[in-house]
Amino acid sequence: MCGIVGYVGTEEAKDIIIDGLRRLEYRGYDSAGIAIVNDGSIIVRKHVGEIINLEKLIGNEKISGNIGIGHTRWATHGAPSDLNSHPHLNEANSIAIVHNGIVENYIELKAMLKEKHNVSFKTETDSEVIAMLIGAYYEGDLKEALLKAVSIIRGAYAIAAVAADNPNELVAHRKDAPLIVGIGKGCNFVASDFSALVKHTDDVYLLENDDTVILTRDSIKILDANEKQVQRTLMHIGWSAEAAEKGGHEHFMMKEILEQPAVVKETIKRRLNEDGIIEFDEIKIGLNELKSFDKIYIVACGTAYHAGLIGRYAIENMVKIPVEVDVASEFRYRNPLVDEKTLFIAISQSGETSDTLAAIKEAKGKGARILSIINVVGSSVARESDDVIYTWAGPEIAVASTKAFITQIVCLHMLSLYMGRLVGTISNRHYEEFISEMLKMPEKIDEVLANRSEIEEYAKDLYSREKVFYIGRGLDSAVCLEGSLKLKEISYINSFAIAAGELKHGTIALMDPDTIVIALATQDKLYEKMLSNIQEVKSRRAHVITITKDKNRSISDSSDETIYIPDCLDELTPLLSVVPLQLFAYYVAKERECNIDKPKNLAKSVTVE
Repeated sequence: MCGIVGYVGTEEAKDIIIDGLRRLEYRGYDSAGIAIVNDGSIIVRKHVGEIINLEKLIGNEKISGNIGIGHTRWATHGAPSDLNSHPHLNEANSIAIVHNGIVENYIELKAMLKEKHNVSFKTETDSEVIAMLIGAYYEGDLKEALLKAVSIIRGAYAIAAVAADNPNELVAHRKDAPLIVGIGKGCNFVASDFSALVKHTDDVYLLENDDTVILTRDSIKILDANEKQVQRTLMHIGWSAEAAEKGGHEHFMMKEILEQPAVVKETIKRRLNEDGIIEFDEIKIGLNELKSFDKIYIVACGTAYHAGLIGRYAIENMVKIPVEVDVASEFRYRNPLVDEKTLFIAISQSGETSDTLAAIKEAKGKGARILSIINVVGSSVARESDDVIYTWAGPEIAVASTKAFITQIVCLHMLSLYMGRLVGTISNRHYEEFISEMLKMPEKIDEVLANRSEIEEYAKDLYSREKVFYIGRGLDSAVCLEGSLKLKEISYINSFAIAAGELKHGTIALMDPDTIVIALATQDKLYEKMLSNIQEVKSRRAHVITITKDKNRSISDSSDETIYIPDCLDELTPLLSVVPLQLFAYYVAKERECNIDKPKNLAKSVTVE
């Protein structure tokens, strides 16, 4: 949610900042704007809606300047509008700021500014308070004015600011909201995340909480909370600009679905040595500590939560430790039974999910060991964790997660194998068989993708239906939740997922000829049970699409359509069965002419509670 880009250098800032904002569109936003320092003044252009609206507003207008800031806004205080869009100016129009986060005490600060400084406010936002505060404190030193402002602001925020009378300096501050510094040649950047900078640099500094950074084209100065100059972690990010482009595909989502064989292969390869042994350089948990854990929590939100449900099966089966999976937004509010004997596994694509971060801090405060599974190097979740597993999915731009989800599952399986081998709860034969099967997964995912035209035809026939149910048992029920979420996210169909055995307890009353039922029947031990459940809904005249293993050809007699996935171990079927569900959601949304990459009301990185 919300995105910041700042640039100071020798080139025209406008185009660089707008390009960076485009690369942050996946975060979700409702307006966009830029502020460029130009010949002793600040030129601000902003517009509600997509970035293309901002570009049309600017048109052929020459906005020259080598320093500036830009922002994509997700409305919290004040409705989406041109006026409420960022950047915001102080009353003299001499200071411009962009802000991610929330100013919790903005009402009292607003009252103070009106009383003591006779300030008039133009917008409904909390962010305008920051511009007015900095303006009130500004006496020629932007850094000092910003520090005075943040000393009385309560909340979570990342702020970037420029001043009209200083065309060579950009100042930014981070508190509980993501902000990084990009290192260029003859230029420097700030941004909410690396995606905005991927075209210009591979090297970033990761700011810590309460850090302030002063950028010029030739220098980067980072101050800690005590205003002492510090050196922060320098990270080299291996994402290419090409990886963040559509590459000829109509949508990022389809590109990312098709990338899944490659990212699964990469995720496995990075952890498997020449002898077929899993090595996690990022994990420092020893045998004695692993044996001391009496419970494992997996905590996440949305799609990552569904990966956690699959991880629970894997860990309990291979490591024989009880696992509880919880939604991060609920975890803190039920006084969870966590202590120093708890391993807490956090899963997040962005590594910036606010609810997950809050849950980590809760568990950490009670003594738990924190292990995170994330996609973004150096993110806030990574920095709060004792151990980190990166998924290596590369940039995922579409709001609806696909390749990040599938790599999270791979990481959870590899973690389960790693821990099971360490404590001796799985045999060498089981370990080797599982590794052998995992290595075949990229090729088998390719086989599923090769039949996508068949799924597209089903979508063309069924896209207008408004009732869709997903049913399955065991691991399949977790995949059903993810399939249903994908359909809801991008097609806006109110779909519903349920464990198939629960149909009789109310849901079967909703079955009729207008209903689509997508049934997953991939678990050998539960196949006959699922067959009975499919027949139950079919007898109520629902339209049934079944996903099952290739060997189960007879199930076609009970289904209207059947999608076959390659035979594999039951535990690994989610890596295959989720792909047709992703494709079905994509093609249905396409037929319904929805905005697939940027669904309404959704954001990729949810940084507010």
